[in-house]
Amino acid sequence: MKTAYILLIVAALYVTCTSCSQQPPNTQIMNHTNNPVFSKTDTGKVALSNDEWKKILSPEVYHIAREKGTERPYSSKYEEFNDIGTYYCAVCGNALFRSDTKFESGCGWPSFYEPISKSSVIYEADNSYGMRRTEVMCGRCKSHLGHVFDDGPKPTGLRYCINGVVLDFEKAKEAEKKYDAEHPQS
Repeated sequence: MKTAYILLIVAALYVTCTSCSQQPPNTQIMNHTNNPVFSKTDTGKVALSNDEWKKILSPEVYHIAREKGTERPYSSKYEEFNDIGTYYCAVCGNALFRSDTKFESGCGWPSFYEPISKSSVIYEADNSYGMRRTEVMCGRCKSHLGHVFDDGPKPTGLRYCINGVVLDFEKAKEAEKKYDAEHPQS
């Protein structure tokens, strides 16, 4: 019985991973100019139909965010990425995680132990593929981000295992330069 359960899990993971885009990882660059709801400052909820999302998101991002897909493990440019800054939802621009909460979990996806705020993400029970997990979604647009597990480091003990395809990153220095450009001193 235990062998059958393990085979079921392996088969489910294989189906999930092979259903992802077969293009090299992260080759599609998000074009936020085509996305009328993308904003790193607007915190209003976004409610678009999947047909509307399909028109503005790349196929790879649409698959993960709206169809609850999973990117291949170790394929994200953010897996071994250690720059200082903020991770945003690539779908709507909502601030999700600070880089100082990122840690190497060895799971194959970018991992964080805490979101920026309680409203940054929302949670839903996920009992797919015969597993009991907690899905993590963007608190602004309800896009699928990944899952959260209770095997993370202190202080929270949580591991937010997030698909890098649905993350956008802004370096802290770039944010400062942008602010300085928008607010020149007289």
